[in-house]
This record gives sequence, C-alpha cells and structure tokens, in this order.
Amino acid sequence: MKSTLSLAALLLAAGVGAAEAARKPVAVSDAYDGTWSIEVITTSGPCDRAYRYGVKIEKGEARYPGADFNISGRVAGNGAVRATISRGSDSANVTGRLDRSGMGTGTWKATGGCSGNWNAERRG
Repeated sequence: MKSTLSLAALLLAAGVGAAEAARKPVAVSDAYDGTWSIEVITTSGPCDRAYRYGVKIEKGEARYPGADFNISGRVAGNGAVRATISRGSDSANVTGRLDRSGMGTGTWKATGGCSGNWNAERRG
C-alpha cells in the first residue's frame, strides 16, 4: 500500500494519460516545466498519511529522479493533469490541475483502496 501512495505522488505532476494522448494529439506547453514539490495526503485507506516528492516536468512530461516508478502521462496546455503511475502490480490514477502561477491541486486513487488529495508548488 505504501508503494502505491508513493506512485500517486509522482503522478501528480504528470498530465493527460497515455491512452488519451494516443487517441488525439495534445499540445505540449512549457508553461509548467520546472521542478515541482508534490505533497500527497491520504484521506482513505491503509497508506501512510502523507508524502512529499520532487518531480521535474520537461516539455509537459513528468519524471522522477529515481527509477522506482513508471509514469505515463502529460500536463495538457491548460494545466490539466491526468496520468497513471505504476510500480510492479500497484498503480495509481491522478487527476487535477496545475496553474501558471506555480500551484496545483487534485485527487488520486490507487489500487489497494487508498485515495486522497495532492498539492503542488513549483520550485524552479
């Protein structure tokens, strides 16, 4: 369960899901590029209460400096966040929005019954 929540944190800065991106082209915007600090809060389920991660967005794609997770998703030109992160058989779906002022919010739901909210702040 803990690893599932960790996956959710990384996905927060991702965006339009890979399946959606495959169906139609998505404009890539660099308006959200940079380093983001992501706080993930569990509101339901047996996962740890909160996590904080640093995520980098480049050309609308999120990445995490560690190799622990797979991120599939993008940040849309309007800041919409929809993505999936996975680790082994665990995965989490994240939705929300980043804004151009450097803030973001949304929700996440993981396999295993955990769910919650996230907040993001651009750091660089």
